[in-house]
Amino acid sequence: MSTSAEQLKRTIRWLQVYAALITVALAVLFVRSGTPADGVLRARGLIIEDEAGRERILIGAPVPEAANRVRTDEARVQEAWASRYPDADGYMGYYQGYSHETNGLLILSEDGFDRLVLGDPVPDPNIGRRIAPSTGMVINDLEGFERMGYGFKVVNGLGRVGLGLDTDRIQEGLLLTLDDDGLLGVTVGTGANGIFLGSAPAGHGWTGLAEAFQGLLVRRDGEIVHQVNAAKGR
Repeated sequence: MSTSAEQLKRTIRWLQVYAALITVALAVLFVRSGTPADGVLRARGLIIEDEAGRERILIGAPVPEAANRVRTDEARVQEAWASRYPDADGYMGYYQGYSHETNGLLILSEDGFDRLVLGDPVPDPNIGRRIAPSTGMVINDLEGFERMGYGFKVVNGLGRVGLGLDTDRIQEGLLLTLDDDGLLGVTVGTGANGIFLGSAPAGHGWTGLAEAFQGLLVRRDGEIVHQVNAAKGR
């Protein structure tokens, strides 16, 4: 009887050791299967939610769709933006052609408005299409209207680097531009009223001058009212 009891105890101990070894082996296999062999995690997209379950950060190529995002919800677009304009239907017609995707990172407000985008390319503003796809950064206000953008784009085959700051009326108030065609300068003002400080080649559309320009140009209601051109007489 005693011998049988000892054998049973030894058998139980071996079973315990065996079970422990199997548990460790399975744990190792589980961890290794969840860790890429090259140490890189690969995914098509990632959504970060806040404590209330609202999508707040979208990462991907392109960023994944989110139910909380206003830009991709036409009913909310109609209410938030189109209602501001006398021709709401016309706005929604144009809106159909806007690009909302981006490859990169997008941060949403609690209400679902785009607030910060780092991407290639960044989405179009909600008031019109960009003249060309832009790679860079966009910062929007509380209602999703663009207030600052920094990026690089190719326009008519030439590169352009620009930094723009918009007013609360969604107009460019300050613009720093460097173009491959020779334009280099800062524009301060809105619409047809502004000051340009910089340089441009002869016949450039930004100055409207037949000659090369380097200096200060002031416009009021679209007309040049003052200019200092150091490039004259060269």
